[in-house]
Order: sequence, then C-alpha cells, then structure tokens
Amino acid sequence: MRPIALERPGAGRSKPFVPDLVYFEPDSLHYPKGERIMEWVKKENIPYRMTTSHNRITNLPGETELEKYKIAKRTLVVGIRKTLKFDTSKPSAEYAIPIATGCMGHCHYCYLQTTLGAKPYVRVYVNTDEIMDAARGYIQERIPQLTRFEAACTSDPVGLEPITGSLRELIEFMAGQQYGRLRFVTKFHHVDSLLDARHNGHTRIRFSVNDKYVIRSFEPATSTFEERIEAAGKVARAGYPLGFIIAPIIWHDGWEDGYAELIRSLAQTLPAEAARDLTFELIQHRFTKTAKSTIEKRYPKTKLEMDMDKRKYKWGRWGQGKYVYPDEQAGALRSFLSERIAEHFPQASIEYFT
Repeated sequence: MRPIALERPGAGRSKPFVPDLVYFEPDSLHYPKGERIMEWVKKENIPYRMTTSHNRITNLPGETELEKYKIAKRTLVVGIRKTLKFDTSKPSAEYAIPIATGCMGHCHYCYLQTTLGAKPYVRVYVNTDEIMDAARGYIQERIPQLTRFEAACTSDPVGLEPITGSLRELIEFMAGQQYGRLRFVTKFHHVDSLLDARHNGHTRIRFSVNDKYVIRSFEPATSTFEERIEAAGKVARAGYPLGFIIAPIIWHDGWEDGYAELIRSLAQTLPAEAARDLTFELIQHRFTKTAKSTIEKRYPKTKLEMDMDKRKYKWGRWGQGKYVYPDEQAGALRSFLSERIAEHFPQASIEYFT
C-alpha cells in the first residue's frame, strides 16, 4: 500500500482535497489504511474526532443549516463498510462497488444532493480487501458473462485517491479478474498515482466534461476542464480504456456553440491513443421536486433552470419521477451531440443517451 502523497499543485492548478475535520470509527484504526490515514491527519495537524458510526455524525460544527452543509463538505469520515451487498448500477455497470460516499465538489445539480440528504460529509472505507472479496463473489456468480463495477456512483473517488489509494487497489485487483471490469468517472485530475498501476485494460477511466458555461456556473470546487483533459491524455497514454460522460447536458442560450466547442476541444487536445477505445455517455439534465428544494436552499444564488412547467415528467423505475427536457428539446440535444461526436471521433461509441 502506497503512502499518502498529495501532489504539489503548480501555479493556478486545482489543489487536492485536504479536509478541515476528520472523524474516525475506532475499529477503522485496526486496518492498515485507517492507521495510515490517521498518521497523515496527525502529520498535517488536521483536527480529528472519534465517532461510533460513519453513518451518524451528529456534532458537526456550524450555526445554520447552510453553514453546517458547507462544513460537512470539508469533513472526512473514515469508517468500515459493513454492508457488502452491492447496489445495481444500470446503465453504466452491473453493480456499484462501494469504496467512498459523498463528494467534496459543489456541483449544483448533483443527484447526491438528495440521495445523501442530511449526510453530505465525505466517507471513505478502509476494509477494501473485504469489498474486493465481495466483488469476486459477484463475478463468479455471472461467469462466463463479464461483470462491470462502477466505483463512482456515490462519490468521486479520484478526488480522494491521494488520501486513500483505494482506486489503485481496485484497479490492480480487477486486472487479475478474467470476467471482471472496473469503471469510474471523475471531475478531478489527480490520476498520477494510477498511471503505473497494473490494469490489464480491465479498467475504464471516464471524465465528466461539459461546456464552459456549465462548468463555470455549476461546478465549483472541481478541477478545470483543461486539467481534466490533460489527465485524460495521461490515462490514454498509460493504456487505459478512456471515456467521457457529458452530463448534465443543459439547454441554455448558446448551447450549440458551447457543446460544439467542447467536442472540438477534446479532438484537438487528446493524444492519438485516446481514439483507440473511446466511449461517450450522454445524460440530459434532470431533477426531482426534492432536489429542486434542496438545491435552492444550499445554493440560493444558483442560475440552474428548474422550471417544472418547462419540463416533461418521466417516471423512474422505483416509482419516483424526474423532470427532464420535453421530447423535442431532448431529441435536439441528442442529435446535435451525436453528430459532433461522429464528426470528430468516428471510431467512438455512444453507449447511451438518457
């Protein structure tokens, strides 16, 4: 297991996440990863406290709900993942593999605003050996079919990798699984520790990208577009299968120019290796009534359009609906992006539009 080593950012570069406060479950310190994180916390003089459960942090500082939310996003909780039954993760993969929950980013539209509810703090799990053993069981159940695992359903693990090293462990584990594959997506550029990992082509690293208006307006506390593309180039040169998620696709004034520039910039910047095995996933902006209420409380000055009268109500699999763009707008977004991708990346595949 590699020691924690936060890269030194250059001038104008996004800094790696360093929490303002850390909580530890006592039993997490019985694991090498937990011990290592505690050593780092003490070395960096980061305040820390003990907690009985990573699922229940009741004494977060802050006077108001908004202040507590902002502090929670700068709080790291180190615990043990006790539930080793994996959730499904369609359409991206068969299962979500849980190595972290929560994100330090402040993307206004993020679905974690509601799925994590009152627990916006960032949790990492130290029992990765047990998590990988559970994954092995899921793989064996489905042989001879491939089983794909998504590591970024409830977090952005790349943003946490300088602290945990968990992705590198998963990558090297999955390299040895004939019928197992790993996937994750990120808005962060901290991939250097993954570049020399043994991956055997079994891990697809995807970057979440968008046009400049969306990144500038709705994605605070994430890596810049330029940093993400630079990291994508590194990943491609290291032989990883590469992908991009364009999400959420937002209808705004000038969206055609913005998304055309996005695809053009990818084509101009990426190395030739990137086109070898490239995928795109396209996800239009959607929200629920609960998300709208939560987002407006947490980001009261947001420019995010959430007018239910301008949207189509789409029922979900679990009986809860979401507001998406009407068919005509959704069709225009899909056609435009598909055409631009085909123009600049004729060998790439578009896995889905939703």
